[in-house]
Amino acid sequence: MKIKPTKRTYESDDIVVVWQPSLCMHSEKCWRGLPDVFQRDAKPWVNTDGADDKRIKEQVDMCPSRALSAYWKNQEAENSFEHADITHIEVSKNGPLIVKGKIKISDSEGNTEIKERNTALCRCGASNNKPFCDGTHNKIDFKG
Repeated sequence: MKIKPTKRTYESDDIVVVWQPSLCMHSEKCWRGLPDVFQRDAKPWVNTDGADDKRIKEQVDMCPSRALSAYWKNQEAENSFEHADITHIEVSKNGPLIVKGKIKISDSEGNTEIKERNTALCRCGASNNKPFCDGTHNKIDFKG
Protein backbone atom coordinates (compact mmCIF):
# COMPACT_ATOMS: atom_id res chain seq x y z
CA MET A 1 0.00 0.00 0.00
CA LYS A 2 1.54 3.29 -1.12
CA ILE A 3 1.24 6.31 1.16
CA LYS A 4 -0.78 9.15 -0.35
CA PRO A 5 1.49 12.14 -1.06
CA THR A 6 0.36 15.09 1.05
CA LYS A 7 1.93 18.32 2.20
CA ARG A 8 1.20 20.19 5.38
CA THR A 9 2.59 23.61 6.21
CA TYR A 10 3.23 25.27 9.55
CA GLU A 11 4.11 28.96 9.69
CA SER A 12 5.57 31.54 12.00
CA ASP A 13 6.04 35.21 11.15
CA ASP A 14 9.16 34.52 9.06
CA ILE A 15 9.43 30.81 8.24
CA VAL A 16 7.31 28.12 6.59
CA VAL A 17 7.88 24.50 7.64
CA VAL A 18 6.66 21.94 5.12
CA TRP A 19 5.98 18.32 6.09
CA GLN A 20 5.49 15.58 3.50
CA PRO A 21 4.55 12.44 5.47
CA SER A 22 4.96 10.15 2.45
CA LEU A 23 8.71 10.90 2.46
CA CYS A 24 9.23 10.35 6.17
CA MET A 25 11.61 7.54 7.12
CA HIS A 26 11.02 8.10 10.86
CA SER A 27 14.62 8.89 11.77
CA GLU A 28 13.22 10.81 14.76
CA LYS A 29 15.85 13.55 14.35
CA CYS A 30 13.15 16.23 14.35
CA TRP A 31 11.45 15.56 17.66
CA ARG A 32 14.56 14.26 19.42
CA GLY A 33 16.53 17.33 18.34
CA LEU A 34 13.88 19.99 19.00
CA PRO A 35 11.04 18.53 21.10
CA ASP A 36 9.46 21.92 21.86
CA VAL A 37 8.77 22.35 18.14
CA PHE A 38 8.28 18.80 16.88
CA GLN A 39 5.81 17.19 19.28
CA ARG A 40 5.09 13.72 17.93
CA ASP A 41 2.00 13.11 20.07
CA ALA A 42 0.40 16.56 19.61
CA LYS A 43 -1.94 17.84 16.91
CA PRO A 44 -0.71 19.80 15.11
CA TRP A 45 2.63 18.18 15.74
CA VAL A 46 4.73 21.17 14.59
CA ASN A 47 4.70 24.15 16.97
CA THR A 48 6.60 27.03 15.36
CA ASP A 49 6.34 28.97 18.63
CA GLY A 50 8.55 26.37 20.36
CA ALA A 51 11.90 27.87 19.24
CA ASP A 52 13.28 30.76 17.25
CA ASP A 53 12.99 30.47 13.48
CA LYS A 54 16.72 30.10 12.87
CA ARG A 55 16.91 27.12 15.24
CA ILE A 56 13.85 25.54 13.60
CA LYS A 57 15.46 25.90 10.15
CA GLU A 58 18.69 24.33 11.43
CA GLN A 59 16.81 21.31 12.81
CA VAL A 60 14.65 20.90 9.70
CA ASP A 61 17.80 20.91 7.55
CA MET A 62 18.95 17.79 9.48
CA CYS A 63 15.99 15.74 8.21
CA PRO A 64 17.64 12.94 6.20
CA SER A 65 14.63 12.17 4.00
CA ARG A 66 13.58 15.80 3.42
CA ALA A 67 10.10 14.94 4.65
CA LEU A 68 10.58 18.19 6.54
CA SER A 69 11.76 21.28 4.71
CA ALA A 70 11.61 24.96 5.49
CA TYR A 71 12.01 28.25 3.74
CA TRP A 72 11.98 31.89 4.69
CA LYS A 73 8.82 33.72 3.71
CA ASN A 74 10.86 36.36 1.92
CA GLN A 75 12.26 33.66 -0.41
CA GLU A 76 10.49 31.33 -2.76
CA ALA A 77 10.56 27.67 -1.71
CA GLU A 78 12.17 26.66 -5.00
CA ASN A 79 15.06 29.07 -4.45
CA SER A 80 15.83 27.94 -0.91
CA PHE A 81 18.13 25.15 -2.12
CA GLU A 82 21.59 25.86 -3.44
CA HIS A 83 22.08 23.50 -6.37
CA ALA A 84 25.25 21.44 -6.35
CA ASP A 85 26.97 19.86 -9.32
CA ILE A 86 27.66 16.58 -7.55
CA THR A 87 25.06 14.11 -6.30
CA HIS A 88 26.18 12.20 -3.20
CA ILE A 89 24.89 8.83 -2.03
CA GLU A 90 25.28 7.92 1.62
CA VAL A 91 24.60 4.41 2.90
CA SER A 92 22.92 4.62 6.30
CA LYS A 93 23.86 1.92 8.78
CA ASN A 94 20.91 -0.49 8.87
CA GLY A 95 18.84 2.04 6.94
CA PRO A 96 18.19 3.67 3.58
CA LEU A 97 20.35 5.13 0.89
CA ILE A 98 20.40 8.90 1.32
CA VAL A 99 20.79 10.60 -2.05
CA LYS A 100 21.96 14.20 -1.63
CA GLY A 101 21.43 16.42 -4.63
CA LYS A 102 19.02 16.84 -7.50
CA ILE A 103 17.86 13.56 -9.06
CA LYS A 104 15.21 12.32 -11.46
CA ILE A 105 13.38 9.10 -10.51
CA SER A 106 11.51 7.11 -13.16
CA ASP A 107 9.23 4.21 -12.28
CA SER A 108 8.41 1.12 -14.34
CA GLU A 109 5.28 2.78 -15.71
CA GLY A 110 7.18 5.74 -17.13
CA ASN A 111 6.23 8.24 -14.41
CA THR A 112 9.04 10.58 -13.40
CA GLU A 113 9.64 12.73 -10.38
CA ILE A 114 12.36 15.29 -9.64
CA LYS A 115 13.78 15.32 -6.10
CA GLU A 116 16.15 17.86 -4.61
CA ARG A 117 18.33 17.98 -1.51
CA ASN A 118 17.99 14.66 0.37
CA THR A 119 16.01 11.65 -0.78
CA ALA A 120 15.85 8.46 1.31
CA LEU A 121 15.62 5.35 -0.88
CA CYS A 122 14.59 2.00 0.55
CA ARG A 123 17.43 -0.49 0.92
CA CYS A 124 15.68 -3.21 2.95
CA GLY A 125 12.96 -3.95 0.37
CA ALA A 126 10.12 -3.74 2.88
CA SER A 127 8.96 -0.13 2.43
CA ASN A 128 5.30 0.42 1.63
CA ASN A 129 6.32 3.55 -0.28
CA LYS A 130 8.98 2.19 -2.65
CA PRO A 131 11.35 3.38 -3.92
CA PHE A 132 11.30 5.70 -0.90
CA CYS A 133 12.08 4.67 2.65
CA ASP A 134 9.18 4.75 5.11
CA GLY A 135 11.10 3.55 8.18
CA THR A 136 10.01 -0.10 7.92
CA HIS A 137 13.67 -1.14 8.22
CA ASN A 138 13.35 -0.34 11.94
CA LYS A 139 10.31 -2.59 12.34
CA ILE A 140 11.90 -5.56 10.58
CA ASP A 141 15.29 -5.07 12.26
CA PHE A 142 17.09 -4.70 8.91
CA LYS A 143 20.86 -5.10 9.13
CA GLY A 144 23.11 -3.99 6.34
